[in-house]
Amino acid sequence: MDYLMNGAKLIVGLIAFMVVIRLLGKKHLAEITPYDIIYLIMFGGILEESLYDNKITIWMFLFSLAVWAISIYFIEKLVTRFNSLRILIKGEPDQLIDDGKVNLKAFKKNQLEMEQVRTMLRQQGIFSLREVRDMYIEPGGQISINSFAKYKQVTIGDLELEKDEEVPSVLLIDEGEVKDEVLNAIGKSEQWLREGILKEGFAKVEEILYCEWSKTEGFFIRSYSDTIDSNGHKPS
Repeated sequence: MDYLMNGAKLIVGLIAFMVVIRLLGKKHLAEITPYDIIYLIMFGGILEESLYDNKITIWMFLFSLAVWAISIYFIEKLVTRFNSLRILIKGEPDQLIDDGKVNLKAFKKNQLEMEQVRTMLRQQGIFSLREVRDMYIEPGGQISINSFAKYKQVTIGDLELEKDEEVPSVLLIDEGEVKDEVLNAIGKSEQWLREGILKEGFAKVEEILYCEWSKTEGFFIRSYSDTIDSNGHKPS
């Protein structure tokens, strides 16, 4: 009987875990944050305790899994809605290198050594720090790199054109909401942003799904009217 009960708990636990991953979206398959590790550890603890404690019935196990799954789901919804809460719980990218200059404060904050960074660069096919113009460490520990133009792979369009240095873009509007902290970081005002999007043909921030800007390329904007549904049709 105990074997059957443990088998049932394992099957229920597996199904519950698959349902939660499905609800949270495919991004969790490619991106693991410290917060994700915490709820995975919690899941393992719940499952382990239920398997080795015969006093825990399958209904008690189901209740624990339900509380665990609902808590994760609502936390994910909250961090999607409130940017400050997302930063608090999941963190934000740190710029380790800016225009070829190392940010020692960011290195110390992330407890990184230069050899660790060199290892990460080699994994990206970069074998010298001199090639790196900008480098970020993402909340999940991955690194993002923008190389100096002369070290980038040549494309057909580059053969007859001189390559200018590219400045990384910043996200200024996300799903109709202005990213005030990003504007402050680049020393721009909301009035500057509104005047900029107006020149691009957008009168309201609320109609913009995505707006990025860089010093070299300017604005790149996609409105909600630019989107398509799962069937390939534009929204009415």
